This record gives sequence, C-alpha cells and structure tokens, in this order.
Amino acid sequence: MLSTQRSLTTTQLGRNSFEEILESRTPWREAALESFRRRNAILDGIFYDIGKVTREETLRIAPWLAREGTILVVPPTGAGSLVLCGTVDDFADAGGSEIRTLVVAGVGSSALGAAAFARNVADAFGTPVAAVVSGYGLADLLTEALGGWFWFGTLNRLRHQFEGIDAISRALNRPETVSSMSSAPELGRLSLDTKTVMELLADRRFDFSLLTGHSKGNLVISEALYELENHAQIPDDKFCIVTVSAAVAMPRRYKKIIDVMGTIDGFGALNSTPGISIEKNCPLSWHHTNTDMFFHLPVTKVFKELRSERKLSL
Repeated sequence: MLSTQRSLTTTQLGRNSFEEILESRTPWREAALESFRRRNAILDGIFYDIGKVTREETLRIAPWLAREGTILVVPPTGAGSLVLCGTVDDFADAGGSEIRTLVVAGVGSSALGAAAFARNVADAFGTPVAAVVSGYGLADLLTEALGGWFWFGTLNRLRHQFEGIDAISRALNRPETVSSMSSAPELGRLSLDTKTVMELLADRRFDFSLLTGHSKGNLVISEALYELENHAQIPDDKFCIVTVSAAVAMPRRYKKIIDVMGTIDGFGALNSTPGISIEKNCPLSWHHTNTDMFFHLPVTKVFKELRSERKLSL
C-alpha cells in the first residue's frame, strides 16, 4: 500500500491552490468541483494501480485531475514519462500516429486513474498507449447526487440532460479544447470524453487497433462507436475491443470483442448489459485493479494472457 499512499500524497501536494482557483476563468465551477476531484483521486487509489505512476508524473498531472477530454500518452514502466495532450492536434504532435491502443478509465476517475490503467495496459504490450481522461464535470456532479457512481447504466442517460451546463462552462474555461466536432448540434448531448474518443477514432492520422475501457469507461467507448456507426472510413473489423469490469453492448459491426470480468465483481455484473457472455473470467477478482490490494483484477497479466492465447494483437 505504500506506493498507493505515496501517489495520493503527491497528488494532493500538486493540486490547484485556492489562489489558482480564484484566477481561473470560471472560479465558481472550479471551487464547486474541487472537493469532488480530490475525492475521486482517492477513489482512484482504490480502483486503479496508481503506484505504477511515478512521482514526477503524478506532480505533472495533479493540476489536470478532472479535465475531461484530456489525452495522455503513457509509455510502459521505465520507458519514459507520460505526455499530456490538451487537444487531438497535440496528440498528433506527440507521436499519436504510432500508437495502436486507446484506453478509457471509468467516468469520474481522474487523470491519475487514467494514467494508472493505461500503464497497466502498456506494460502488457511493451508499447505506449493513449488514454482519454473521463474527468468530472458539473453533469457528473448532478448525477452523483442521485447515487450514480456505480449505477451508470440508467443514470448515464440522465447525465446527458445536464451536459449543456458543462458545455457553457468549458467554453469559458478552456475554449482551446472545444473542438469543431463538439459544435455539431447532433453531438450536443455527448460528453467531452465521448467526443474526444470519437475524434481520435475518426481521424485519419491515427490507426488504433485495440480499444479498452474499465468500468464506465466501456460505456464511453460504446457511445463513441455507436455515434460513428455509419462512418464510412472505419471498416467493420477495424478494432478489437476489450471491456474490463463491465460488459457493455457495442455496435454489431464489431465482432472482435472480449469481455473480462472478475468472478466476485458484483458491481461489474450489475452494470453490464444483460445477455452478454464473459470470455475471460478472472478468479477471485473484484472491481478494482490496484495490485497493492487483495482481490484485484490483474490488468497487465490479463492482457498478456490474451496475447499468449492469440485472442488479440496490435
């Protein structure tokens, strides 16, 4: 547990000061969300393997804990430091065309959790992966009040009803990250993390072959794929999809789907789409992936086994 505690302590030391909150474009929004952001960093310490994120990386991403839609480039352990990308163009400049794996951690998780999940996957393949930060916006705060941290299947639809609040505050706070895609009326109901995933998958500069999410991150991937279902430039067999800890329905055009679930993961089963079979069961594994804790789902080991079983490749 020492590595987890170290990462959490470093994160808290690197968070925004009260002065920085007051100087932001939308101080009311930042102040309202700050306690939830710090809480979610603590939750990430439970659900994600944050001890795999170095102290330097933790300090770098601490001010970005809840900036929904941020993209991280995360190399394997010992292969360099992660890179923060505020826009899709920044990701392209950071070598995005060479990256084949895109991951999304659970919605409401911080950049710390996203980085940890991405590192677990990167360690399995020995190559850098891209991660989209789900973040934590005002729309999430409102559904949180209804108890929606785990019950995301139903409340996700309600969450979209509040996205207009976030759209206004994001435009005021970070206009440089509001993409041209987000201005389309038919996408107005989508959250920024979903829009970012859509942009990455539809951009001809990138060539992803593996998509994977943990918990509600699978729903973000699902929403993005459904919105892109009629996108002519994406072949039916373009992606292999691996869902971890929540088996969520995907468009029928995608056939290479592997659903992974811990055998004692009641939360994951509760939030899965009924009728989906689990291809890989992980014995005595619960919903969390933190290797410092008992009954974790061993993400790196799982992906290595899937590779050795020739069920997926990059």
